[in-house]
Amino acid sequence: MIFGSPESDGGMADPAPETALDALKWPRRLTLAGLWAERLTQAFWPLWTILLFAFAAIAFGAHDHGPLLWVQIGAGLLALLTLIALAWGLYRFRRPTMDEALARLDAALPGRPIAALRDTQIVGSADPASVAVWRVHLARMAERARAARPVQPNLQLSARDPYSLRYVALTAAVMAALFGSLWRVTEVTGIAPGPAEAMPGGPVWEGWAKPPAYTGKPTLYLNEIAGDTIEVPVGTRIQIRLYGPEGGLTVEQDIAQVAPPAPATADGATAAVPQGLAGLTDLTVSQSGRLAIAGRGGREWQVMAIPDLAPTVQVSGEMGREADGKFKQGFAAEDDYGVTGGQVSITLDLAGVDRRFGLSIEPEPIAPLVLDLPMPVKGDRAKIDETLVDDVSQSVLANMPVSMVFSVTDAGANAGEAPAYAVTLPGRRFFDPMAAAVIEMRRDLLWNRENLSRALPILKAMMYRPEDLSRSASAAKRLRVLIRELDAMALPLTTEQRDAIAEELWQIAFMFEEGDLGSAMDRLQRAQDRLEEAIRNGASPEEIDQLMKDMQQAMRDYTRELGEEAMRNPQPPQEGGQEITGDQLQQMLDEIERLMNEGKTAEAMALMEQLRQLMENLQVTQGEGQGEGQGNPSMKELGQTLQDQQGLSDDAYRDMQRDRNGEPGAQDPDELAERQGELRQRLNDLQSGRLPGDGTEDGEAGRDALDRAEEAMRQAERALEEGDLDGALDRQAEAMQAMREGMKEFGDALAQEQRDEQGTGGDQRQAGRADPNGKDPLGRETGDAARIGSDQNMVQNDPDTRAQELLDEIRRRSGEAERPQEELDYLKRLLDLF
Repeated sequence: MIFGSPESDGGMADPAPETALDALKWPRRLTLAGLWAERLTQAFWPLWTILLFAFAAIAFGAHDHGPLLWVQIGAGLLALLTLIALAWGLYRFRRPTMDEALARLDAALPGRPIAALRDTQIVGSADPASVAVWRVHLARMAERARAARPVQPNLQLSARDPYSLRYVALTAAVMAALFGSLWRVTEVTGIAPGPAEAMPGGPVWEGWAKPPAYTGKPTLYLNEIAGDTIEVPVGTRIQIRLYGPEGGLTVEQDIAQVAPPAPATADGATAAVPQGLAGLTDLTVSQSGRLAIAGRGGREWQVMAIPDLAPTVQVSGEMGREADGKFKQGFAAEDDYGVTGGQVSITLDLAGVDRRFGLSIEPEPIAPLVLDLPMPVKGDRAKIDETLVDDVSQSVLANMPVSMVFSVTDAGANAGEAPAYAVTLPGRRFFDPMAAAVIEMRRDLLWNRENLSRALPILKAMMYRPEDLSRSASAAKRLRVLIRELDAMALPLTTEQRDAIAEELWQIAFMFEEGDLGSAMDRLQRAQDRLEEAIRNGASPEEIDQLMKDMQQAMRDYTRELGEEAMRNPQPPQEGGQEITGDQLQQMLDEIERLMNEGKTAEAMALMEQLRQLMENLQVTQGEGQGEGQGNPSMKELGQTLQDQQGLSDDAYRDMQRDRNGEPGAQDPDELAERQGELRQRLNDLQSGRLPGDGTEDGEAGRDALDRAEEAMRQAERALEEGDLDGALDRQAEAMQAMREGMKEFGDALAQEQRDEQGTGGDQRQAGRADPNGKDPLGRETGDAARIGSDQNMVQNDPDTRAQELLDEIRRRSGEAERPQEELDYLKRLLDLF
């Protein structure tokens, strides 16, 4: 069967197709309208985008911010772009037809029924059977055509406008309509040559008052203010436009100085005022006064200028000291519109310094220490109450009397300052005698580099039999190397040399303070020595609390080590001996802490000495059922890893010194990097296994510390590969510090586990045997369960032999008059302390 077009001569017309096509009248018209919208949009979107941009610029008064020549050039470019966009749109536009609408409508239907209805039968039109089939076909197509619905136009322009300029223009136009002035659109007539007048019926003047942005206050449209009084902040910008013939209206005011006329431009133009304006006044409010527009239709106001007050700041609370040496100082600040920033300037209070020893000579100029004050990240800053926390331990001002001046500023460049605050600036304090002596020499050197001649003999004196005083052989070796370098230096020291020596002394003091990780007994003695020194020197409660925690951890390590030794070499208990449990040891520590909190320093010191004697002579037995868990393999491995890291750091330091002296290194840097990588992998393997306190707060804190240690090791390994020994030593120090923190957290977790086991009725670990004569390990009569015993009959043991020998040696040296005066002064100070 062959079909042709409607124009073909193919027999009698069937009325059914025409009826079906007539039913498509409205879908066809709406689809045609959609085609018009689609093609107009696609062809002319650049034109209306340009026009919307132009409207937004004019409504916001962009033509007021430049010379007339610039405005005319901009208008010319705008006209040119508009013509180009119009020409481009006319070239691209194709007028849609009704047939195109039908074709689109037909394409949206299955089987294209509209095209079928418009076909005519050519072959078989004389055959009744063929005609019957044809009519059935048309009836089916007509049924499908009746289901036609208008086709929506395709208004998507993403491919033609990839940067969405049309949306930007539309947004700008909406904002201009909401917040701009539609009257300004009439001003563009003034940019053309020749006179221009205001639109009939429009305003003869307009005014705006725009407060500073930081005040958060809205812009005022003066034409809409009904009252005679206006309250605006100081700094508000007022613009008044006068229309009509020149001289018809004038502005009178005494609230600000009028800005001087704009200078002439290169083409001779002298003003940026568009033509058609009688005048343009632009002023900034600086005081209260009168503002008037004199003339027909004018207005008058009393302007009340709200001053922008300067912010205020004051110190709140007392200076605090954290255990790690950071200081804490509260402060409060206020401002009417909000504080934007602040600083504290810290200067030396020379009058308050105890000018003795290394501080007796005049100090070198010490620059003020300036710290930024913390500000709230979000929220209102009109009133803030914050705490400044910082660590200035390495500054020469640390632990010295200073004057602190807090100051704040606001957005209006106003500044407020608090009265000078006299205080001793906290910094980290060192309680190991060797560390404290090194830090004192460092302070003297920073005070005045001429103190090197005094500090060097004292440092040398400290190196006489350092094993009697020092708990860190690595620090002693490092100090010897530094002393040799100081002997070889030419005087006077440069600033760079002084700062490098001060940094090295800081690291050495830190090593003395921490000590080498040897036996648990050494760690316990070190912790006890530091705590006793802290009590003697009046340490802060935070420092005492931290040192108590360190000693408790060392105590647990020591008792655990003794328990392991008892398991390996069991000894029969002494006949008639009285056992002391771990809980009783904890009670002893609690008793020391209580005495310190009550200010009974002498009693606390005596009890500390008794505890030292007890621990040195302690015999530990193992309770039944405690054969497992006394030693923790992961803690042992972690301690060994820390020792190996210390050894690697010592080797790297020795190679660095040889390199500075021009000597060949003992080890290849690649070998050091390989050792560092092995230690890092060992630490990673430890973290992959089970560690004490998994799932608890202490355990997770320990794992976090090990993560930091592993990252520091990775950076140290990279520095060693690059030959940067200085950087490697810094990263290794960070790794060792993080590992120590991790071991402390794990130790706390183990202790908590042991307390939990004892609290649930488990076998208690017996920590020692005391006097069989019915007295506790401190020689006191037994008391109730709340305390270890009575305070009567405290045992008075003989002084420690080693300490007595050291004291005798100090006395002997202090009597040798041929020694340098600086050394004699130092020895005298030691005798005063002990």
